Amino acid sequence: MKHAALPDLTVGLAVTALGVLTAWLTWVIPVTPVYAVVGPKLVPAVVAAALVVLGLLLCGSALRGGWSAKLPEVQDAGPPNLVSIGWLCLGMVLNLVLIVPLGFAIGAAVQFVCTARAFGSRAPLRDAIIALIVSLGAFFLFVEALGVNIGAGVLEGAILRALGQEVP
Repeated sequence: MKHAALPDLTVGLAVTALGVLTAWLTWVIPVTPVYAVVGPKLVPAVVAAALVVLGLLLCGSALRGGWSAKLPEVQDAGPPNLVSIGWLCLGMVLNLVLIVPLGFAIGAAVQFVCTARAFGSRAPLRDAIIALIVSLGAFFLFVEALGVNIGAGVLEGAILRALGQEVP
């Protein structure tokens, strides 16, 4: 194996490990006898299988010399942008911290704004407006169209009350 293929092998092993972890977590999902054929394990199992297959294919490619050294984008990439990585991490942490007290829409909107900033946006107000529209749309799609209660937060509850609906 070439030294240049070591990062590729690392990625392949990480994807494979993620697939195995997903398969294990899928296995421990409790299933009630209410489900006939399709239950809560189907989609996670498909994702787990796809991750394992993809990871093994990436490992195979890495052992044959790798793929990343052949891509011009990788050769010209330069060092990682740590500020952008920091914005991405901040967005994920803020989402985790804000989702319970403030709700899905606000937590997701804050993460969206941080992610947009990581990719170079300099218009946080515009990003926040777009993020709130998208996250509220996703919330109401889950709650109203799919009947899945993902928990109404401050903003979702206010909108539901204004519409005269019960807050889940």
